[in-house]
Amino acid sequence: MKTKALDLGCGLQPNNLFNKDEAYGIDIRENTASNVMSADLAISPIPFPDNYFDCVTALDFIEHIPRVIYNPNIRFCFVELMNEIYRVLKPDGYFYSRTPAYPASAAFTDPTHVNIITVDTFPIYFDDVNRYSAMYGFTGYFKIEEQIWHDNKIHLGTMMKKVLPSS
Repeated sequence: MKTKALDLGCGLQPNNLFNKDEAYGIDIRENTASNVMSADLAISPIPFPDNYFDCVTALDFIEHIPRVIYNPNIRFCFVELMNEIYRVLKPDGYFYSRTPAYPASAAFTDPTHVNIITVDTFPIYFDDVNRYSAMYGFTGYFKIEEQIWHDNKIHLGTMMKKVLPSS
């Protein structure tokens, strides 16, 4: 069975950091020649079936997803996206995010950065222990595998593994 990777916010060519057999991407712009589908992930679901990918990556992307919008009702876009990532990952699949993070000025400089990530965001809100984002509708469980600063403490890389809830 072929392994599959999904890269969110990939531009015209998906990254394949984990060297899977097939690489797919999602971006605002479509490029079907490179397996890139068009979707606005701030408001739309990931257009793939459940348990489809071995890994999902988001490189310099998460910071562009609003945490909350009112349209006209409240939506927790970031939480909804994390639910979608959990949904499309196979059990024991990996999600890797690399994003400019607090306190680096790069997290704030770009006016399209609307979701500032800290070293506590994923471990406290989206892990399999604390799960603080459950109060906002998060239904997944991620085990935090590692967090590493890159580029002289500008980008925070977070590796998480999809786990099933313990009974």
